[in-house]
Amino acid sequence: MRKALLFSTLLAGATAAVAQPAPRPLENVTGVPPQLADPRTADKLTDVMQSLSKALLELRVGDVQAALEGRAPTAADHRRTVASETGMTDSELRARIAAAKPAMEQSIRALNQALPAVLGGLQQAQDALDRATGNMPDPNYPRR
Repeated sequence: MRKALLFSTLLAGATAAVAQPAPRPLENVTGVPPQLADPRTADKLTDVMQSLSKALLELRVGDVQAALEGRAPTAADHRRTVASETGMTDSELRARIAAAKPAMEQSIRALNQALPAVLGGLQQAQDALDRATGNMPDPNYPRR
């Protein structure tokens, strides 16, 4: 009888350990999204940035400055744009964007190299959090 009582207590204690979810194997942490691995991504980003450059230069900023200064905008404020304030033309901005393309390509390569390690670390952190919170009581569970 005492042996049965002893074994039942040991089994009851072991159920908490058995109930713990097994650590998940690291999911596909070496898989870099195909959009980042594609060498044409820098070309696409450059094209998008150049297409947005005209809209950026035409952005009216005089009204915003007047509002920040706490005054009503004047007719001159209505005409002020990013281009008029910076003196930059559309062709100059496009040239700067094109000049930044090699740095963008290098950044994408560096991100591709670092991404597997980052994802692996995040997966390990998630597993650690899952283990730490696995035995926490449910705050919505009714108390008796």
